[in-house]
Amino acid sequence: MSEEYRAKVFKSGNSLALRLPKALGLEEGAEMMLREEQGRYIVEPAVKPKRKINLDGIWGIMPEAKPFTPEEREFDDPPRAWHLFDKDGDAD
Repeated sequence: MSEEYRAKVFKSGNSLALRLPKALGLEEGAEMMLREEQGRYIVEPAVKPKRKINLDGIWGIMPEAKPFTPEEREFDDPPRAWHLFDKDGDAD
């Protein structure tokens, strides 16, 4: 069974704010998604976008590194011995 907490709505500038108990374990600055469904409010952590790796900062320290040409991107794809597997995908 989940625990229940009482929270208080208060005015913050021109908005309303909801004070959440520290016991919930939220961190300051955490982004949350709030939605209303049939008169109930649901608050969930916002999904963080996947981070992209930016290599611009290290590109200059590897002057020999150059992008591959389309021809260099091709690779050998040797045939596989699928006949060694039965219909269930288990090895004989």
